[in-house]
Amino acid sequence: MAALASWLDARAHGGRWLVRIEDVDTPRCIPGAAQTVLHQLAACGLVPDETPVGQSQRGQHYQAALDHLIATHQTYGCACSRKDIANALAAQGIAHQRHAELIYPGTCRHGLQGRPARAWRFKVVNFEENRPPVQSGCALEALETVAILHWHDRRLGPQSQDVASDAGDFVLQRADGLWAYQLAVVVDDADQHITHIVRGEDLADNTARQILLQRALGLPTPLYLHTPLVLGTNGEKLSKQNGAAAVEVHTPERALSAALHTLGLGQEPEANHTVSDQLAWGVAAWRERYGDAHGSHTSP
Repeated sequence: MAALASWLDARAHGGRWLVRIEDVDTPRCIPGAAQTVLHQLAACGLVPDETPVGQSQRGQHYQAALDHLIATHQTYGCACSRKDIANALAAQGIAHQRHAELIYPGTCRHGLQGRPARAWRFKVVNFEENRPPVQSGCALEALETVAILHWHDRRLGPQSQDVASDAGDFVLQRADGLWAYQLAVVVDDADQHITHIVRGEDLADNTARQILLQRALGLPTPLYLHTPLVLGTNGEKLSKQNGAAAVEVHTPERALSAALHTLGLGQEPEANHTVSDQLAWGVAAWRERYGDAHGSHTSP
């Protein structure tokens, strides 16, 4: 559904629609899965305007970004394992919430105490004093007070997050050498000249961390829109793990109708018998709802 929303947004604004294969976590990637998804998208009339980029082939770009952050003292090596972090939080009386991230307590922020670094973390707490001059991008000016960040989501409206409390000094490169999602997408968005990001609402709380990284690297900030989610019976995002069915490529009209309805675009005309009819209607409905993508996107 997020793919459809981003395609509609690109077409409604006369832009180009790009697809990225986010396979940076290579051990969890299923061989052939990316090709299957691209085939399903094509069956629904969603064909990217450029060849999809695979993150697993872009390690040198992520390394260059990390090197810059190291040179500007905006990151530090971390020797802690997940067990170390959990024990440190437990010692502070902080219980770990199910499905929630472990908020790093800053153990290695002031030195490794002779231990070898396992990972690299972004120094959130000291972001204000370390940040480079603000670069005006194609989108919003985010206002930070230490690590409390305010921004505007085109669907959700004004947003804010205390990154230090909600995420802590987050990982840029993992202990196994793999690149963290936050760094990879920020570098890729800039390299691909992305101006509008449309993705699922489950990724909305990643936005503040990504904006901090954009500022730290002197990169522009895109406009963000997070779409509603399809939830399973357990209240969690519908996925293959909790019963989501694969897209039937011989009946894509059914999948498109369901997605257009979930996106809240109104009642699709019964005359929409083909994929091209559905997409044309969807672009017009999307333009009517989200046509102004150039208004104010700052929040005090």
